[in-house]
Amino acid sequence: MINKKVNNVTEALQGVADNMTLMLGGFGLCGIPENSIDQLVKLNVKELTCISNNAGVDDFGLGLLIQKHQIKKMISSYVGENDEFERQMLSGELDVELIPQGTLAERCRAAQAGFPAIYTPAGYGTEVAEGKETREFDDKMHVLEYAFKADFAFVKAWKGDEAGNLIFKGSARNFNPNMCGAAKITVAEVEELVPVGTLDPNQVHIPGIFVQRIFQGEKHEKRIEQRTVRQRN
Repeated sequence: MINKKVNNVTEALQGVADNMTLMLGGFGLCGIPENSIDQLVKLNVKELTCISNNAGVDDFGLGLLIQKHQIKKMISSYVGENDEFERQMLSGELDVELIPQGTLAERCRAAQAGFPAIYTPAGYGTEVAEGKETREFDDKMHVLEYAFKADFAFVKAWKGDEAGNLIFKGSARNFNPNMCGAAKITVAEVEELVPVGTLDPNQVHIPGIFVQRIFQGEKHEKRIEQRTVRQRN
């Protein structure tokens, strides 16, 4: 039996170094690999390129790495909740590549499937397409976008087994599945790690072949990015 389990986040992040390209799952603050991000902060690795839908908030998620100037480049879709990100971007301290959300997802999925590139209509005729190859399909213009190349992918799942099979819960099934297997090494942190054979195969979202390391997180704060409540009478 193949066992992908490692004992803790320290073992899970062995090999992470300066100047690497990292993928990090999550949407807003939902389903982000909190333990892995905290460990990246402790490791104090620098000059990182991070591929993630967004960049956390000032004091949580990827915002912690941005505060310490550990990220040199962000490849993202939505970055509107982080004041320090904005400051660094406008001052030129942080290189930012903004791409359409669907394109971000598909460039991850192309890397996962082993495809070198995709054609997408998103962004044609805008700054997104500048300098890129374009081609017409069915009377519609498309832009060539290359699959991402990353050293590590960090994802967060609800349950997983020691073979790396993963189940996501609710909205945490966002960019996490597409990033599994899309890097040289995929690290999954889970809320509950169970023995092989415990999970119902029909409920598994990502098979273990896409995961190289898996560990049970110590705590997950699951912070709410924008809390909206009904006014009391």
